Amino acid sequence: MGRMTASPGRRVLLAAPRGYCAGVDRAVIAVEKALEQYGAPVYVRHEIVHNKYVVQTLEKKGAVFVERTEEVPPGNIVMFSAHGVAPVVHEEAERGRLATIDATCPLVTKVHKEAVRFANDDYDILLIGHEGHEEVIGTSGEAPDHIQLVDGPGDVAKVEVRDPSRVVWLSQTTLSVDETMETVDALKEKFPQLISPPSDDICYATQNRQLAVKQMGAEADLVIVVGSRNSSNSKRLVEVAKLAGARAAYLVDFADEIDEAWLEGVTTVGVTSGASVPEVLVEQVLEWLSGRGFEDVEIVKAAEESITFSLPKELRRDLREEAAALVAERGGSGA
Repeated sequence: MGRMTASPGRRVLLAAPRGYCAGVDRAVIAVEKALEQYGAPVYVRHEIVHNKYVVQTLEKKGAVFVERTEEVPPGNIVMFSAHGVAPVVHEEAERGRLATIDATCPLVTKVHKEAVRFANDDYDILLIGHEGHEEVIGTSGEAPDHIQLVDGPGDVAKVEVRDPSRVVWLSQTTLSVDETMETVDALKEKFPQLISPPSDDICYATQNRQLAVKQMGAEADLVIVVGSRNSSNSKRLVEVAKLAGARAAYLVDFADEIDEAWLEGVTTVGVTSGASVPEVLVEQVLEWLSGRGFEDVEIVKAAEESITFSLPKELRRDLREEAAALVAERGGSGA
């Protein structure tokens, strides 16, 4: 393409940080490593991270994604996704004679531990989050008798607790920071003695990506968020962009989902990606925009990120051998 296509005043604002967070990076590498060490198939319970491209890529390498633990044949290896699982899922794996690798994000594990601790102290726990999301199902499963879900400020009216002086709130890690605080404020109005978690549950990556989009959205006519429909943190980025002043904001998995009509009357396009999105997908979006005159790219930097997590410790053992032993010790396939 010649320089003729670049139009004066047309620019792209590229958010930083964007894309992979430490928990996603760790989970995806864990699947790749498990396949390298143990060979295919390695079963993964639920999508390892909420991204279509990542799941398809890992499937090609030999990962088999299942929704239920019972779908994994005895004597195999199963990995739990970054979103975490309820204790009952660990029990299912044991009953099914499976070797397990837990790729739960450490920041989700932190919320699980908070739930257990507050439940042991007999608190009512108000979990702010989205109904049906895997992370919420996993956290709720740690203390089902003590936890009730609060899905946004509109849910507060129906919340009832046993003792208003023993109430704590926790949250899903991938929510919108502003909406969560709105829910917390409404809860505090109803329960003035409400306790907050020891540290904020919304993870650093979610907060940083929203911060960058806030800065960018104020200047962009159009914001394109790369991410999958079932990715909570990606969907929040679209909402945050609109609230920050972007005229329009859309979620796309791939560059070819962008509609040319979105560019009508647009001079500034903001681009970011959710925490489970590989950078190659963002590069394809930038290429697509460049081919339509948006060649000038400016970085909008909101934070530095240097956090990394070590890989799941189970990868240091011979899980194939462990899985075979589990089947052998209980006499073949009969439970």
